[in-house]
Amino acid sequence: MTVVSARDLNKRFGSTNAMHNVSFDIEPGSIVGLIGPNGAGKTTTLKAILGLTGFEGSLAVLGRDPRHGRHEIMKRVCFIADVGVLPRWLKVSDAINYVGGVHDRFNRDKAMALLAETDISLNQRVKQLSKGMVTQLHLALVMSIDVDLLVLDEPTLGLDILYRKSFYERLLNDYFDKSTSIIISTHQVEEIESLLTHLLFITQGEIVLDSARDALSDTYTEVLVNPDHLEQAMSLNPIHSRDVIGKKSLIFADVSKASLQEFGEVSTPSVTDLFVALLSRE
Repeated sequence: MTVVSARDLNKRFGSTNAMHNVSFDIEPGSIVGLIGPNGAGKTTTLKAILGLTGFEGSLAVLGRDPRHGRHEIMKRVCFIADVGVLPRWLKVSDAINYVGGVHDRFNRDKAMALLAETDISLNQRVKQLSKGMVTQLHLALVMSIDVDLLVLDEPTLGLDILYRKSFYERLLNDYFDKSTSIIISTHQVEEIESLLTHLLFITQGEIVLDSARDALSDTYTEVLVNPDHLEQAMSLNPIHSRDVIGKKSLIFADVSKASLQEFGEVSTPSVTDLFVALLSRE
């Protein structure tokens, strides 16, 4: 069964389109990057999936409409927002006990192991933790629940680079070969592109790319063009160009690699470069 199936989702805030005819599918076991700049519609799309905002269109999450079946959906879904909020008086040990009491798929041993990698003490209260430590606590709690869909909205915001790297490595190792689907919403593409199996680029409320990561090479080609071939290469209408050490790097869509090889070194663009290319184009 498809984990998420969205068709023509629309949501407006005044004159702003937060979602405009948004359609996509998320399959079991996929790690999907919902990638876009600030204000692109990422969080609104996630809130629709989680039943936290109204919308027009058709949406099924684990076979249910989140507008009517949110209670049942959230038994099989975990979510961490970009801003973690916990009661300031709450002890870390009490947070663990609470989640263990309300969620029968919570793995206490895993949560303890994750917290052991931080400087957080079980006796500390939330008000004694830094913003980064509160995020670490949230991640430890959420990552310790066995679910069918894990939704992460800017999950490492406020964390230092060492912990961010450690978190994404653990995410990949813990969920490799599992049926759990993961949606990661972020604008820091370079940090997650190696994890992803599927890409959704969104800007101004519209999906501008919906592709399996390993299918990018079927459509997009990057060429580091030799100067004497630049005019001929430009005549094929690249979607993006940038200067690279005295040469031009051009990205093409739906142009055969064979016809581009005479211009210079041919490769598949990185997710980061393709993100810049498509959003600059928009």
